[in-house]
Parts: sequence; structure tokens; C-alpha cells
Amino acid sequence: MLNYFPKYFTHRSIALYFIVLAIVSVLFLEQILPFQFMLFGIVTVIVFFYFSNTLSKKWNGYPEKKITKKLFVTALIVRLAYVLFSYWYYIYMTGQPFQYHPVDVLMYDAVAGDLATRGFAHYEGALQGMGTSDIGYPIYLGIVYMILGKSILVARLIKALISAFTCVLIYRLAKRNFGERIGRIAGILSMLMPHFIYYCGLHLKETEMVFLTVAFVERADYLLHNKKYNFLNIIIPILLAGSLFFFRTVLGVTVLMAFFLTIVLLSGKIAGWGKRILIGICLITTVGYFLGARIFTEVEETWEDRHDSQQRRLELRARRNEFAQYAGAAIFVPMIFTIPFPTMINIEDQENQQLMNGSNFVKNITAFFTMMGIFLLFYRKKWKDHIFILSFLIGYLAVISVSAFAHSERFHLPSLPFALIIAAYGLSQMDNKMKVYFNTYLAIIFVAIIAWSWFKLAGRGLV
Repeated sequence: MLNYFPKYFTHRSIALYFIVLAIVSVLFLEQILPFQFMLFGIVTVIVFFYFSNTLSKKWNGYPEKKITKKLFVTALIVRLAYVLFSYWYYIYMTGQPFQYHPVDVLMYDAVAGDLATRGFAHYEGALQGMGTSDIGYPIYLGIVYMILGKSILVARLIKALISAFTCVLIYRLAKRNFGERIGRIAGILSMLMPHFIYYCGLHLKETEMVFLTVAFVERADYLLHNKKYNFLNIIIPILLAGSLFFFRTVLGVTVLMAFFLTIVLLSGKIAGWGKRILIGICLITTVGYFLGARIFTEVEETWEDRHDSQQRRLELRARRNEFAQYAGAAIFVPMIFTIPFPTMINIEDQENQQLMNGSNFVKNITAFFTMMGIFLLFYRKKWKDHIFILSFLIGYLAVISVSAFAHSERFHLPSLPFALIIAAYGLSQMDNKMKVYFNTYLAIIFVAIIAWSWFKLAGRGLV
């Protein structure tokens, strides 16, 4: 079993990025990716794959306390550096410390500022018109502004701290389920994962939402694995589960459904029926009592609107790209672990996607190890031992695949920590036979990225 990320895979991944970037640039020369976004992509890909290899080897012999400290400190330094860089980068490029086209960002900042200025006694007015799943982040941000002052930079420095601790939680969860070696690989992958770093530099809710999701799964998993449990061990997962509904309703529902499926299917070697039923009753009773009516209404509305919502979004995209109307669930479902593909051409008003071209390429590659890990767990009949992670990962992506946001990397983010844990397992099982499959997969990604570039340009009449 491998306990590091081999150069065979990292070198080929880096090489593929340069090859596909060069070919796409030549094929679509008139829409060539601006140099600054090329540089973002190049640095992202090289840093992720190079350090995934070197650090997974170098940290291999460290004791648990040292690896935990290394993960947290290194993740924090990387994220703090990016927060400071991105803050001044966005000011230079856009005139304000926000991303390109910051629609949601400006709304969150304004509502949080209003809450901090007027006080939470007037929260109903500040949050007027917002659904339950929208109010969590502005309330959190308003508290930060109230305590530390209305500073964009300070709020993002806190995000760096939260994201770094999330990496430690991912390591602990992976270690408990798969052992020390795989836990370290998962921790390093999450520490270097560009999506997690990127969102520390934005005024969006994704960093906090990912933390709450990972924290709930990790604490609930701990509760199921631990032979002894007390009131505190039970109440913490309940509070975390309840908080998710204030960030994204579908996320809260999915994580609870995954937990209840785990209670039913979890191996008896890990937790007996009595314990599972008791925990399940405590969780559903508490969350249902405090959030039941309002949450149920939003869930029902979301479910009834699922088809119309996706159709409306496809029609909106079709106004910019005539081919977008054909990109429904039938297209997204088979590719849900892999997408979104990187934008390696220059498209008007898609600077954010262009900046993230390297990040999405990294996800395309790690998806191979995630899919191999899932296959091997089912093939070897070990899936029941890891049902919590698998059920949330697969369940959440299934929901996203039939929604209006299947190709939005923001909406994939809550599943990414668990995809990386399974990827770490899949990576540890690689052998010479698997190399053939990996090379075939790289060829598929090569074709997919070129086809995606053509799709985006042809649908706009640019080629």
C-alpha cells in the first residue's frame, strides 16, 4: 500500500496541464487565455502536485502530534499568504477588495455591516427577504464585524484560520476510517487543495460552510466509533447539523440523510444497534423541534422547484451560449465527480473561472483517485465500514447533478473534503495495473478540456 503521492502520477499530471494549455491556446489563438490567468494556473498545478509528492514522503515518519501541527501551521501560512496577496490583487484589478463580478459578496458585506452597525435587535429588517439557507453567513459575518470592526482583511484572515483547522479535521476523519497513512495523504491533499485556499480570499460563505460540514461528519463519526459517549459528544453534532440549514438547506438535508443511512447500514463491529438508534433519535428530535416547520417548507419548495430551476438556469445560459440548453442532468450525472472542467480560453465576464483554471484541473485529476477508491471499496465489500463518508459524498453530488448548479465549483465544495479522503484511499491502492487506467483517464481529460473550450466558444459564435 502506498503512503505517498508517486512522481509517476504528479509528473504526468503537470505535463498534461502544459500540453493541453498549449494546444488550446494554439487552436483558439484569438481567444487565448490572458497571461495573468495562465500564470495562476501554472503556479497552482505545479505547487499542488510537486508538494503533494514531496510532503507526503517527507512527513511520512512524523508522529501524530507533529503531523497535526505541521498540517495546521503549513495550511495556515499558505492561506494567510494567499489572503494578503488576493486582497491587494483584487484592489489592483477591480478597484475593490472583492472578486470579479461580486454580486453575492456585496450583498453579504452590506447585510453584515448593517447588522454590526444597527445591532442584532434589528436583525429582522436587515435579513428581510432572505431565506433560512441565506442568513447563516451574514449573521456570522455581522458578529465578526461587531467584535473586530468592519475589516474585510480581518474577516478573511479568520477564514484562513478556519480552513487550516478544517484540514486537521479531514486528517482525523480519514485516519479514523482508513488508518494513519491514508489520513496523512488526505490531510496533505486538503492542505494544498487550491479550492480551499482560493475561497479564503473571497467574501463568500464556502469556507465556513465546508468547515461546518466536515466538523459535523467528523464529530458524528467520532460518536459512532467511540465506545463511550456523553452529553457533550451528542450535543455538538446536533448543533453543527442544525447550523448547516442556515447556510444551504439541501446541504443540511443531505448530511442528515447520510447520517441516518449510516445508522441503518453501518457495520455492527463499529457501533451496535442500540447506540445507533439512540443517537439517531436524539439528532432528529432536536433538529426537528427547533427547525422543523420552516426547514420543511424550504425543502418542499426546493424539491418541487428542482426541474423548473434547472430549466430556467439552462435557458439563462442559452442566452449566452446556444448549446447550454442541452447540458442537463443526462450530461452532468456521468461526469459529476470530475466537473467542472477548466476554462482555458478568454471569455467575456468569466474572469473568476479563468483564474481558477488550474484549480479545476487539479480537481479533474484527483477525481480519478476518488472514483477508483469508491470502486475498490464496493468491489472489496468494505463500503459498509465507510458508509458515512460515501453516502454523503455520493448523495450530495447526486443532488447537485440534477440541480441548476451542476457545473458550478462553488456548489461542489462541501463534497470536496470527502472526495479527497476517498482519493487518498484510492491513491494508496495504486499499482502498475492502475497506471494504465490513469493514462487512459488523462487522455479522456485531454479531449474533454479541448471539447469544453470549443463548446464555450462555439456556443457564443466565436469559432
